[in-house]
Amino acid sequence: MEPWYEGRAADPTAARQRYRSGTRAERRALREALRADPATAHLGLGVVLLVALAVGVFVSPVAGAAVAGAFAALFVAAGTVVFLRGHRGTAVLRRAHVFTFGWAQWL
Repeated sequence: MEPWYEGRAADPTAARQRYRSGTRAERRALREALRADPATAHLGLGVVLLVALAVGVFVSPVAGAAVAGAFAALFVAAGTVVFLRGHRGTAVLRRAHVFTFGWAQWL
């Protein structure tokens, strides 16, 4: 156990509240930094399709299918996890789509 920086007279409740408040603020900032939207995910899907097509034309059709298949497998896995977490209907597709292709916000 680490000693409190306030010394032995520190209020444990206040210290716990400061810790929780700081943790909430850090998590909120991380969520904002990693947030993606469906429009960005559509861009990511387009990039994947173009790359898979280019790889299929310039390298081999099998390699292009492997690129597309890898993202399809990731989409199915993400959809399965979202479904198991209790979401249903189009929410599963939307969340899996944003998870799989939302990285395009960093392009």
